[in-house]
Amino acid sequence: MSTAFEPEFVKGLREVFEQRVVFNRVLGLRIDVVAGDGVSGHIEMREELIGHYGHRRLHGGVISAGLDAMGGLAVMAAIGARHMDEPPLQRLQRFGKLGTIDLRIDYLRPGIGERFELRAEVLRLGSRVASTRMAFSGADGKLLASGAAAYIVS
Repeated sequence: MSTAFEPEFVKGLREVFEQRVVFNRVLGLRIDVVAGDGVSGHIEMREELIGHYGHRRLHGGVISAGLDAMGGLAVMAAIGARHMDEPPLQRLQRFGKLGTIDLRIDYLRPGIGERFELRAEVLRLGSRVASTRMAFSGADGKLLASGAAAYIVS
């Protein structure tokens, strides 16, 4: 069963993820769901994100950066769920050392569309390293790319 977070914790995560991480702001990455067992978000297509002008295809770097960011967010949520005995602001302080140490992206279909959905879940949360699985889909739900990553958490 998924952990229900306090509004204060979700607001803090949203602030860090959507505003303080400037590159996420450049991508237009927005959080839709934050739960202890997974997260989801979306990106709206914009002219600045096009990688192939002839096909109006999303740049592969946007896909990989978006999936990496969502994997990190999933780890933040899992850490938050693990420490529900702490106040929300104290849990938000636990993410200072979080960083990507390995990332694999498989591009399955071209990123063509007006909106893209991103999902991530933590497969394993250890004391030093977390492993995640991510998915990047079109608005129709068709899988466009998948990813797997490892993050340092301590």
